[in-house]
Amino acid sequence: MSQDRSQHMAQGALSEFVAATAVELGIPGVAVGVWVDGREVFACHGVTSVDDPQPVDRETLFQLGSVTKSYTATALMRLVDQGLVELGAPVRRYVPELRLADEQAAAEITVLNLLNHTAGLDWNLLVDVGDGDDALAAFVAKLAELQLIAPPGTRSSYSQAGFNLAGRIVENVTGLPYEQAVASLLFEPLGLAHSVFAPGDIPARRFAVGHNRGADGRPVPAQGWRMPRSDNPGGGISSSVADQLRWARFHLGDGRTESGARLLPAAALRRMQEPTVGLRASTLGDALGICWFLREVDGVRTVGHGGSANGQFSELLTVPERGFAVVSLANGGPDGTVFNQAVVRWALETYLGVVDRDPEPVPYDEARAREVVGSYDIDAMTITIATDGTGLTLGAAIKPEVRAASDSEMPPDYAPAAMGLLPGDTDEYIVTDGGLKGQRGWFSRDEHGTITGCDLAGRLFNRVPTVAQ
Repeated sequence: MSQDRSQHMAQGALSEFVAATAVELGIPGVAVGVWVDGREVFACHGVTSVDDPQPVDRETLFQLGSVTKSYTATALMRLVDQGLVELGAPVRRYVPELRLADEQAAAEITVLNLLNHTAGLDWNLLVDVGDGDDALAAFVAKLAELQLIAPPGTRSSYSQAGFNLAGRIVENVTGLPYEQAVASLLFEPLGLAHSVFAPGDIPARRFAVGHNRGADGRPVPAQGWRMPRSDNPGGGISSSVADQLRWARFHLGDGRTESGARLLPAAALRRMQEPTVGLRASTLGDALGICWFLREVDGVRTVGHGGSANGQFSELLTVPERGFAVVSLANGGPDGTVFNQAVVRWALETYLGVVDRDPEPVPYDEARAREVVGSYDIDAMTITIATDGTGLTLGAAIKPEVRAASDSEMPPDYAPAAMGLLPGDTDEYIVTDGGLKGQRGWFSRDEHGTITGCDLAGRLFNRVPTVAQ
């Protein structure tokens, strides 16, 4: 079979799967790219917005959400390579103004602690300190208000605040606003012409609008999608599937740009993909490298990161030993993550013969169920686990006071959906339905064996005390 015919068949199969899955899940617009056997394959389907429908193509901008963190980490690795930053150095060497609720923690947190989520910082501060070039400085000035959930280096818990602080390191070391520094260090040398931070740059291009499901089940455009500028290091990039596939290819490569210029040593890219801290019972991975989530699937090692914004979802996954990458972008919730996961699994199995399956939960156990029922929260969100005596459900809701204080529309809550406990005395679980379908986590206990927390999506949610406890 000729290479052209083989590529045409690969394109057709991908396009067919992407379109069918998007329609099934009610996603208005999606863009998927695959790098396999040294070639790019793209499949785009649907529209940018149900109100102003423009066809999605490979240059359409989607919000990446937390995939942005891989850019912040790589920018810092460039500064490490230049001898301007040390991963093991305390953050205060570069951000001397840092103050936290715990002075010892503020003195001990290292750059690496920020990049592998072991700094002990809670998820984030929900503050908008404005759009000026001083946004990150103002955010850092408020970090003393942030809860600390563990001593630095003792456990991993996903922290947006930690990456925003990492962005401040980039600013102080380069002397540039974070966004300009990333453009200079990464966007420009890699030719990422369809990757931007500033909201003002987006309307001049074709961009996807986030959607959430309305009361009638149909997608409704999200009215507010812009995040505070101080959150840019953890989630502020908008980009196209073509740029994201180019980004994935860079991380599969030897550190050179497509022109042959050396951007990073190959060893630095490989270091980012080596485990720095283990993860337990997480859909995100078995371990964290430097920013990247590392996971073994059917005997092969994968490296990737996902992200979400208001009604927009992204996923980037590579298989370094096979020179393979897949990127999936979707502009509809709550099933955007479900769509992206389905695409990634289909691509792994179709192109590599790698099969990824969820573990099966055990039959309902009343005693185990009653032990985990309750509410668990972080600063912005509460998850509620409930039982009707025959099964367990998990719901996730933004706190009412957080919604009330927000100046813009926030994503809808995740309605209670079925979950199940996994075999053995592991305190592990999996969500089996709804927008969080496939998410795995675990319950933590104190020295007395009492459940004190629940890990979901890499974040530690602390149990909310009740009178009964």
